[in-house]
Amino acid sequence: MAFYVQKYGGTSVGSVERIGAVADKIKSFRDEGHDVVVVVSAMSGETNRLLGLASEITDQPSPRELDVLVSTGEQVTIALLAMALHERGCDAKSYTGDQIKILTDSAYTKARIREIGVDAIQEDIKKGRVVVVAGFQGVDESGNTTTLGRGGSDTSAVAIAAALKADECQIYTDVDGVYTTDPRVVEKARRLEQITFEEMLEMASLGSKVLQIRSVEFAGKYQVPLRVLSSFVDGPGTLITFEGDQKMEQPVISGIAFNRDEAKLTLVGVPDIPGAASRILGPVSAANIEVDMIVQNVAEDNTTDFTFTVHRNDYQRVVQVLESVAEDLGAQAVRGDNAIAKVSIVGVGMRSHAGVASKMFDALAAENINILMISTSEIKVSVVLEEKYLELAVRALHTAFELDIQSE
Repeated sequence: MAFYVQKYGGTSVGSVERIGAVADKIKSFRDEGHDVVVVVSAMSGETNRLLGLASEITDQPSPRELDVLVSTGEQVTIALLAMALHERGCDAKSYTGDQIKILTDSAYTKARIREIGVDAIQEDIKKGRVVVVAGFQGVDESGNTTTLGRGGSDTSAVAIAAALKADECQIYTDVDGVYTTDPRVVEKARRLEQITFEEMLEMASLGSKVLQIRSVEFAGKYQVPLRVLSSFVDGPGTLITFEGDQKMEQPVISGIAFNRDEAKLTLVGVPDIPGAASRILGPVSAANIEVDMIVQNVAEDNTTDFTFTVHRNDYQRVVQVLESVAEDLGAQAVRGDNAIAKVSIVGVGMRSHAGVASKMFDALAAENINILMISTSEIKVSVVLEEKYLELAVRALHTAFELDIQSE
């Protein structure tokens, strides 16, 4: 018999009926003899509702009080799920993050876990109970309620699984696994049976919304087997594991990620002098704006065009910052484009196969898609292109790297 930590997201517990369905699923695991600890999110829409109430009171709520407010969403869910399990004859007990002693730092609204109290959970498991824990929340050393940021319930589940040395951490969501790309863009996208932590981290950072990136990092660090499953459809899901655990030779490319929320900025005619890059990106960083891809082209007249990408929401702020920087550096102009997208191919198989990038470029050229920027790492190649070509590019690459579902 196995020991599972299961996490159910907001859509999985979005109504009383769905909470009942989750209780039925958990009871079936208990009936098979497995030990189960359950981590749940707030019911879908509840966190937004609570944030909306706060915004009606003030434009700048205290981060401490905001955490006190939004943490109540999960408290509702754990109590209702425990009640539903009781109704099914399944002994269960609910706990808030404070009661379990999920100890965090004091960075309100984005706290990080330092330690998990396991004694109460282990005692309940010995008694045959299902333990139901509120995700997304913890408590700092002063006893203040903290939250882990959006998607933090995934991280809660992985941290608890690591602390309890669970056989597997199962993340139940509204999709039945990790796909080669978004099925809404490519009909022939297929579910992956396995994917490595490295690949999943890249996919998550590049736009795949299946898992919160912090939870994948945590699982990889503490070697917690992670599985993504559907709350609504039975199936094996996708196992996220280590490269050495792969049972068969890894394909060259495991998946294609993309992100529409990109914007590109170029500082034209920057004097090619030491420290220019720092003088450009320093003020951008000081404005708390994250930079993604960077390209620098040096011209014969000892000037350079310095180009980088940011999140589209930051576009206007970056333009303002660069206009000031351009004047300070004596650059010629600031140019921008917020109608771009990033497409990336990801796969640990790249390590042992040459020509992956050229194959990608050939596939895009065949569709007359111009590449604006290129970035590479050991297991990924990313390109920036005009947003209007995004879906065409993803479909072309999906076919070129033989990721389409094979016809019967």
